Amino acid sequence: MSDAASQPSMTDRVLQAAAGLAAKTWPIAARIFPEGPDIDSNQSLWAAQTPDYQAGQPLKGTITCDLAIIGGGFTGTSTAYHFSRRYPEKRVVLLEAKSLANGASGRNGGMMLNWVTGVTDHSPEMTQRIYKTTSAGIQMILEIIQRHNLKVSHRTDGTLTFYTDRKRAEDAHKECEEHQAIGIPSTFIDPATLAKQLNASGVYGAVLDPGSGQINGAQLVRGLRPVLVEQGVEIYENTPVLKICEGSTITLTTPQGEVQAKAIVLGTNGYTTRLGYFRDALFPLHSHVFATASLTPEQREEIGWRAYAGYSDDYDRISYSTLTNEGNIVFGGGSNQSYAYLFNNRTAYPGTPQSAGASFRKMESTMHDYLPASKRLPITHRWTGTLGITLRRNNLMGVRGDNRNVFYAIGYCGHGVTLANVAGAVLTDMYSGDDQQWRGLPFYHATYSPIPPEPFRWFGYQTFTRLTGKSPRV
Repeated sequence: MSDAASQPSMTDRVLQAAAGLAAKTWPIAARIFPEGPDIDSNQSLWAAQTPDYQAGQPLKGTITCDLAIIGGGFTGTSTAYHFSRRYPEKRVVLLEAKSLANGASGRNGGMMLNWVTGVTDHSPEMTQRIYKTTSAGIQMILEIIQRHNLKVSHRTDGTLTFYTDRKRAEDAHKECEEHQAIGIPSTFIDPATLAKQLNASGVYGAVLDPGSGQINGAQLVRGLRPVLVEQGVEIYENTPVLKICEGSTITLTTPQGEVQAKAIVLGTNGYTTRLGYFRDALFPLHSHVFATASLTPEQREEIGWRAYAGYSDDYDRISYSTLTNEGNIVFGGGSNQSYAYLFNNRTAYPGTPQSAGASFRKMESTMHDYLPASKRLPITHRWTGTLGITLRRNNLMGVRGDNRNVFYAIGYCGHGVTLANVAGAVLTDMYSGDDQQWRGLPFYHATYSPIPPEPFRWFGYQTFTRLTGKSPRV
């Protein structure tokens, strides 16, 4: 991308200035609009494919540990995995508010992707480094599955980015050539060839990332539980953290117990603000997703989905879709109706899926536009997941606190399947002081643009999305 293309627009500058000005009211607004626990149950296809899973027992009483991990999703379990392998002598505790994979790790669209969002350095060197980092992350996930013989449905036959505008398709073709010149295997697929592989309407071409794919995150996270226990990790489910008191020893208060830890990890992404952290950095965005019944071979042929694990498109409110090994089409995004921000960072969408009926109908219409024959497919699952979004769409990994013992990896902005699994290795290296390989990457101790508090936040989101059809970003 050229330097000119990466410069902020006038709209971006106005939005950033307004957000910065409104953010100055945080000291007052934080007291007026406190946040508390707000967690609902996972109703996704992914969770339904773990029918025998039972959440573990909650913490009762007071315990001490070397590391307490808050959150039982990709970030939490990957950190527990890597940390306990490196430090088998240390006591590691993982606290999950409901059940493992109850959050975004078990409610996403299933796309296991390369790349990092919110990147400002578009040099060939950084582009190559980012791709190598995320590609290695995907391989790490696959190696863990194989090493422990985990029963995780996944496929890695590549994903596509659709281009619905002729000029954008031409630009994407040129970018593919630039990628290939630096060893990145992006491939442009012309419309005629694409129609034989994934016959989508209204597409002027697509870019294939051959190393990406699709995965059931709930099976991965829940499948890791016995592995972590064997490695000495203590896992307490149905154990929300209600209060954190920092110090050289950090005290975590839960409904029936207390943890005194030398260090903690915030692996809570979109739920992080409920703990009092990063309230000016994150807003939880609700993303609606649905899944069809399992397709027969005849239905797949009629629809024209003959290859590839999934696709996304080139719109700001992107559509994304995957096809599972079991034959289910999973679909999300496509319009403003596909996403929602609720006042005061609410992290549970009340009454979903029934309360989001109009949103799901709009999304189904978008899927039908791309795949007309899909109109005859029954929908079996509808759910809503909570994303952690930053205003610059950049992920944040680092350590904070007066005692430098609060580690965090948050703000995946919808691209957390790969990156949140990488986070466990990153945070373990940060703890060890051996994190040179991560330094300089966009997420490493990244800064963020402040998001204003309520009521400016809710009003700004609603106004901006309705006027522009886009999500607020700078």
